[in-house]
Amino acid sequence: MPTYDYECEHCGHTFEAFQSIKAEPLKTCPSCKRKALRRLIGCGAGVIFKGAGFYATDYRSKDYQKKAKADKESSSKPSGSGGPSSSGEKKGKTEKTASGVK
Repeated sequence: MPTYDYECEHCGHTFEAFQSIKAEPLKTCPSCKRKALRRLIGCGAGVIFKGAGFYATDYRSKDYQKKAKADKESSSKPSGSGGPSSSGEKKGKTEKTASGVK
């Protein structure tokens, strides 16, 4: 429900009223009790989006969500097993160099 600004043309009193869009504009001033109110044109308020449902990705299909979850799980697993490297070296193998053991 929007908030409307009102001004009394008789006494100059201004105030805001929280009303339904379908509600008739107020006519009686709460200050001087005369029927001299006019609704002012306001700039409105900023819209605040809270919760789910405001992004394009919130309404993806179930199939898409399953594939995305599977892809995420497979990419989060470590690619190597911590074993020997692909160059064929064995764990614990030492190399001898001119200055000694490397």
